[in-house]
Amino acid sequence: MKVSDFDYNLPEELIAQTPLTERSSSRLLTLNKETGQRSHEHFFNIIDHLKAGDVLVLNDTKVLPSRIYGEKEDTKAYIEVLLLKETSPNIWKSLVRPARRVHEGTIISFKNGLLRARCIGVGEDGERTFEMIYEGIFIEILEEIGTMPLPPYIREKLENQSRYQTVYANEYGSAAAPTAGLHFTKELLDDIKAKGIEVLTVTLNVGLGTFRPVSVEKIEDHHMHSEFYQMSDEVAKRLNLAKKEGRRIICVGTTSLRTLESIYSKYGEFKGVKEDTSIFIYPPYKIKSADAIITNFHLPKSTLIMLVSAFATKEYIMDAYNEAVQMKYRFFSFGDAMFIY
Repeated sequence: MKVSDFDYNLPEELIAQTPLTERSSSRLLTLNKETGQRSHEHFFNIIDHLKAGDVLVLNDTKVLPSRIYGEKEDTKAYIEVLLLKETSPNIWKSLVRPARRVHEGTIISFKNGLLRARCIGVGEDGERTFEMIYEGIFIEILEEIGTMPLPPYIREKLENQSRYQTVYANEYGSAAAPTAGLHFTKELLDDIKAKGIEVLTVTLNVGLGTFRPVSVEKIEDHHMHSEFYQMSDEVAKRLNLAKKEGRRIICVGTTSLRTLESIYSKYGEFKGVKEDTSIFIYPPYKIKSADAIITNFHLPKSTLIMLVSAFATKEYIMDAYNEAVQMKYRFFSFGDAMFIY
């Protein structure tokens, strides 16, 4: 199967640059994965599509304010650093701009030395490894000096940084938000629970691989970056019970689905684990772990549009996307949502 099979024409003005005032007022396109039937609603109507006994699975990861701006201590040259992953205590794999100015031994100072970063490794494509030097608590320093690492297609400044976090974000670790969850308010989640829907959380720390374009022609040749995920024993027990009782498991976002599918395809059941996954889901793969998914609209030719196509066939997905373009839905991270069931 070719990557170009998952292309579609998206006018640039449909890429949402800012979040809506009300999280749950975004539009919702529903798609029946068996028949292709579609409807057009608003996200707050999602509760009407859920029934008592359903299980809703959220990804509770929290986005690190990981874009930091500093200067080289020797030349005062301006440097932008994007923290990707802490590989061991205080050692961070990062992307830097301009990369040509940062060599092994370079020290970058942030906010008058509140944080200093010494380059200890040079990789490809602007990747650098830094040893972080500071006093106090690292995450508190990041909260003070860092900004949200918005995707490259969002060019407008985000006034309220919390709008790039879900209302249930709990554990720092992601380089990008699990954006399907951005539509939920605390009130909507309370109403969903009150209706008898079980709400469970898993954690998958979203890496920047999410935004990396697929640069090969054949899907089979693409290599996925690995991401850390975890599921507790209690959540595994509840999901296994739901499976046994034939109740629907509904994933909020592709990250929740990748977590569930990674575990279920590996162990044949849900299990409490902490490990990495590089699972790559695309047609004709059959998803075994979940029955429905709430998701945003994804980039053309991306691994995520391939994933949802495995859920509902490529034909149904591409038809839905083309209709969403015609109806001027808002796309990507701050855009509208789909419910595929």
